[in-house]
Amino acid sequence: MNLELDHFFILTDNPRETGDILVSMGIEESFSRHHDGQGTSNRRFKLSNSMLEILYVRDAKEADCGPAKNMNFPLRVANKAACPFGMVFARTDDSILDMPFRGWKYQPDFFKPPMAFHVGINSETLDEPLCIYMPFVKPVNRIIETGTFKSISNVCVYVPLNFMSQTLLALKSAAGIQIKKGKEHLMEVTFDGGKCRLSKDLRPNLPLIINW
Repeated sequence: MNLELDHFFILTDNPRETGDILVSMGIEESFSRHHDGQGTSNRRFKLSNSMLEILYVRDAKEADCGPAKNMNFPLRVANKAACPFGMVFARTDDSILDMPFRGWKYQPDFFKPPMAFHVGINSETLDEPLCIYMPFVKPVNRIIETGTFKSISNVCVYVPLNFMSQTLLALKSAAGIQIKKGKEHLMEVTFDGGKCRLSKDLRPNLPLIINW
């Protein structure tokens, strides 16, 4: 199956400060959303071809007991060694409609059936990012707007692993993302083809490097 990165998120316990950093850089913030039944909320930064979410746990009990409990959101936030990233994928054609990796069905309360996510079986492996596929999303032609902080050219996720799961290996050929071994959990996002040749490291506030 041909896959592409649709959007991605970073879990944090400090959404106000981390989100405000992105706003101060000139990245436009969209509306926020509460994920009923999932126990999380977000700050959304919508680009022409993708979206960056700052995700945080709003209700730990709801997150631990609801249909998304196997994603371990509270545990990922509390455990500083856990991976805080989530990657959400869509297909680029309808040639094959099978699931792209082994996993489980997640029917969120905020979607009407049969709109359900397919979550990678590595979701309980805290040192790997959450891998989520949207089988209900049909292939789309993504519009690449020009300007500063208008579109995302590439996302590189670094994971401090000796061996990657089959889930991660299945996603290494997906468009718009690279998954590499690194010394720490780190995400590097390139906006607008990096035409300005500028870069900002947001650590320790966020495990994120932004290039534009």
